[in-house]
Amino acid sequence: MDPNQLFKQMIAFNKAVSDNNFRTLTAAHEQTERTVKQFWEKSPLFPEEGKKAVADWMKAYKEFCDGLKSRVDHIFQEAEKYIGNSKPTDKQP
Repeated sequence: MDPNQLFKQMIAFNKAVSDNNFRTLTAAHEQTERTVKQFWEKSPLFPEEGKKAVADWMKAYKEFCDGLKSRVDHIFQEAEKYIGNSKPTDKQP
């Protein structure tokens, strides 16, 4: 098997795993955010400053995850370009 083809398959597999992990992470974050908001609506004891602090924290976390996803996607694109531009090696007998 051509080593470049093998590396392309490895990159594709790892990208699929990464994408699935980020989708799971995003779904968990959205569910947690909905749960916290429902709790806030029903609990008059939670202070406004606490609500703002948690909201800011969740927003920062989401921005971090979005930035991380963007960087990981960029790394996969660069790896795909690198493998795509490399020349196939001679096959060993």
